[in-house]
Amino acid sequence: MAEKTKELTGKKYPLSFHLDVSDFLPAEESEKQSAVVMRESISFWKDGLRRLRKNKLAMTSLAVLIIIMIFAFIVPEIYPYSYEQQIRGSENLGIMKYSTQELERKANGEFVFPHILGTDSLGRDYAVRLMMGSRISLIVGIIASLIILLIGSTYGAVSGYFGGKIDLIMMRIVDIIYTVPDILIIILLSVTLKFPLEYLAENVAGFKWINTVGVGLISIFIVFSLLYWVGMARIVRGQILSLKEQDFVTAAKALGAPHSRIIKKHLLTNCISTLFVTTTLQIPSSIFTESFLSFLGMGVNAPMPSLGSLAADALSGIETYPHRLFLPAVAISLIILSFNLLGDGLRDAFDPKLKN
Repeated sequence: MAEKTKELTGKKYPLSFHLDVSDFLPAEESEKQSAVVMRESISFWKDGLRRLRKNKLAMTSLAVLIIIMIFAFIVPEIYPYSYEQQIRGSENLGIMKYSTQELERKANGEFVFPHILGTDSLGRDYAVRLMMGSRISLIVGIIASLIILLIGSTYGAVSGYFGGKIDLIMMRIVDIIYTVPDILIIILLSVTLKFPLEYLAENVAGFKWINTVGVGLISIFIVFSLLYWVGMARIVRGQILSLKEQDFVTAAKALGAPHSRIIKKHLLTNCISTLFVTTTLQIPSSIFTESFLSFLGMGVNAPMPSLGSLAADALSGIETYPHRLFLPAVAISLIILSFNLLGDGLRDAFDPKLKN
């Protein structure tokens, strides 16, 4: 009777080989919750941003870029001097210096904002010109890279996905474009487009912005649209050729998904790390191209500055005013380094193959 009672209550002798009935009792709610190890379901982009926030180097680079953009796009709007303002008697001032007239105004009790980085040979405040130059260079780099991303990724994805004769013809076109000297084309376009663009700017109200931007800068965007996307197209094509043989593409085809959806939702999504890295690396390359053309006098129209034109103007006074060359060079270096490090962080965060 005692043994039967022990079996019902789940108790047994220490040396018994009988199972303990208490081990098979239903788990309580708290025990069920402690056994749940499933991660919360989140979207692709939300998961990528979570991983990106854990990358301290990429977040530091992003913070540097945000600070540069604040100085380039916001501070000039509240700065007491404008980039084209010429102050007589304030030519070639040093860092935190005042002209004779400004010192007299200060002596009379009037507040005069100092020239933080001095002035150039025409009496224009150098700090605001440096900020405006950073704005122009960033705009050129970002817009040109977006043009390259849009054209190159679409062209490369279509070529790699369909393959065969379509791929053969499209890649031969890319090979031909590769042989075209881009700088020569920019120079030719600057000369060819000068008169029609000037006519539009003078006679059509909607094209007045051409006078501010400049024919040279428009030529840069046109050349990027015509020539510079071929590198992106080749990279994307190589990725698509390897991805289109995967099982998930075969399953999408079996389910009747259209070609456009397969390319956009399945193939390009899995190339997103390559697209991010290539685009962020293209931004500094675009900035260098614009700086070089500004050095040759084919960039933005004066008095609008860019980092390249500021560096070119500083060459004549490099021994007397070295900061005029040093500061644009540092700005270019910071922008390039930050975009490169941010691109690496984006690749690690959004690459589907690196997901935990």
